[in-house]
Amino acid sequence: MSDITLNTAAAGSPEAAPRQPPATVVGPVAWLRANLFSSWWSTAVTLAMIYLLVRWAIGFVDWAFINAVWSVPDNQTQACRAVQGTGACWAVVTEKYRFILFATYPYDEQWRPALVCLLFIGLYIVSAMRRFWRWELAVVWVATLAVIALLMWGGVFGLTYVPQERWGGLPITLILSTFGIAVAFPLSILVALGRRSSMPAIRLLCIVYVELIRGVPLISLLFMASVMFPLFLPEGMNIDKLLRAQIAIILFAAAYLAEVVRGGLQALSKGQYEAADALGLSYWKKTGLIVLPQALRLVIPPLVNTFIGFFKDTSLVLIIGIFDLLTAAKTAIVEPAWQGFGIEVYVVVALIYFCFCFAMSRYSQNLEAELNRHRRR
Repeated sequence: MSDITLNTAAAGSPEAAPRQPPATVVGPVAWLRANLFSSWWSTAVTLAMIYLLVRWAIGFVDWAFINAVWSVPDNQTQACRAVQGTGACWAVVTEKYRFILFATYPYDEQWRPALVCLLFIGLYIVSAMRRFWRWELAVVWVATLAVIALLMWGGVFGLTYVPQERWGGLPITLILSTFGIAVAFPLSILVALGRRSSMPAIRLLCIVYVELIRGVPLISLLFMASVMFPLFLPEGMNIDKLLRAQIAIILFAAAYLAEVVRGGLQALSKGQYEAADALGLSYWKKTGLIVLPQALRLVIPPLVNTFIGFFKDTSLVLIIGIFDLLTAAKTAIVEPAWQGFGIEVYVVVALIYFCFCFAMSRYSQNLEAELNRHRRR
């Protein structure tokens, strides 16, 4: 009797730690068994895919590293031609990396766009930390963007003036995507709220804007901004081509983001609106303090998915003669000596795009998990 009592007390004591389930029930082993080795057919397919991946990985290592050519003297590409098809010619990247990253920006001044890229990355990192989400962050953004404009244009403090036509490469991609998303996002919130407005004129205006913009491709808007829009300007008035492209991207992004935000507003339960009304809050306080925070939290994945799409869509500015990162990469291999080595250049450009897009994706996952932590049981 005493043994039973002692065993029961020990089992019920708060110090007794619960036993972990076996590895075959939860964890990596269980996931592998359930998803990759659940049946003989699934096991066969998994083993075949592993074999193909190993073969591909071995071939890629041979091509990218073992048989690769890393440098050539004075654009003499004979060594690259000798291994073409069996080894990569990374010499094209080492010879053309400045043009790929900065396009036709003056060679001696390319430290300025390089610093601009670092400033953008620094802004992204600081903005991703929640402890810096205060009004001072907006001041930092404005000050940093002013420094970026000063570095790119120059003309003061002893910096050589560089016209916008000489800009290109990665800085253009970051400028178009950053300014586009930063301006389009608040505009999309206003449009989404306007589509749910009780005032018919505002609601109709927002509906027409969203449906009209979403009904045409971005290429059409860029073409109109570059070719058609200047025809309606007064004589002698000219708007910079980069600014026109930026406005087109902002209007296009705002229309798509507005639909994402509107989806979050519709997904919010009616009780949240009624609770805010019961507190006697005004429309803007109700929207800013209760409705929007919850609605935006619900649509973090589609929002970031749209951000990633627009970051990649900046390459479409090629049609109006603006040299973004991808356009500069294409132009870098036009030289006859380097024709036939485009794969290596595109691999590097794809890696740059991947780094930015993957960082946005991972950050959105972490942010969503952190904001929804209170909902976990």
